[in-house]
Amino acid sequence: MGEFKFKKFSVVNEKSAMKVNTDGVLLGALMTLRPEDRRLLDIGTGTGTVALMAAQRLADVPGLCIHAIDIDEPSASEAALNFARSPWAGSLTARHISLEDYAARHENASLKGNPAPCDGVFDLVFSNPPYFDSELRSPESRRREARHSESMSYRDILEFSSARLDRWGRCSLILPAETETELCRYARMCGLFPFRIVRIRTVPSRQPRRIVAEFSRERPACIDESCLTIQEEGRYTREYTDLTSPFYIGL
Repeated sequence: MGEFKFKKFSVVNEKSAMKVNTDGVLLGALMTLRPEDRRLLDIGTGTGTVALMAAQRLADVPGLCIHAIDIDEPSASEAALNFARSPWAGSLTARHISLEDYAARHENASLKGNPAPCDGVFDLVFSNPPYFDSELRSPESRRREARHSESMSYRDILEFSSARLDRWGRCSLILPAETETELCRYARMCGLFPFRIVRIRTVPSRQPRRIVAEFSRERPACIDESCLTIQEEGRYTREYTDLTSPFYIGL
């Protein structure tokens, strides 16, 4: 696939187990970002696209630190290259490591008084995590690992977020719509509560296929729920183009 060009950055898209995809762009455009956000973690970064979108949206934030990890070495290497080529190279780092090992090293560093990147806690943890079940394994091994829920599940991300989010921190995920009930149930078990859910459908006549779900430690008085439709009558909707036009060329 070579290189994918966005308006303000480009992504080398050759070695990563997961290429630039609509799910990642939707997460990068939809997830809640705040001016006070300084410490962000991208779990399963792939090409680094979502982290780069976050860096673009937070370009004016001083002291921004976006750390990205991936279990797949070629993906982490390609993300690092994409970060270095971007206008926000000083705010982005990529590392080849599993979430399990990262969490353990993070904990050990904190106990020794030598905090890991971003000072040991995060304002935002975000991920486009694996979601294929066992019977849906894809034939190519690295792509299978990148998209197979046994390699890293949303449960792992919620557990990590529960331990490592700042008091006012959030966790933002994009997942298949059918996971919503179980996702929110498990989040509550981890002490995290949904404050925003965006249900995404391709056309008005279809049921939602994806959700962007956001969680925090604070129990909200009500959940901000909305629906995003991508296309209508063969054209992108105004809502979708307004959302993605800061990133996609030609919108």
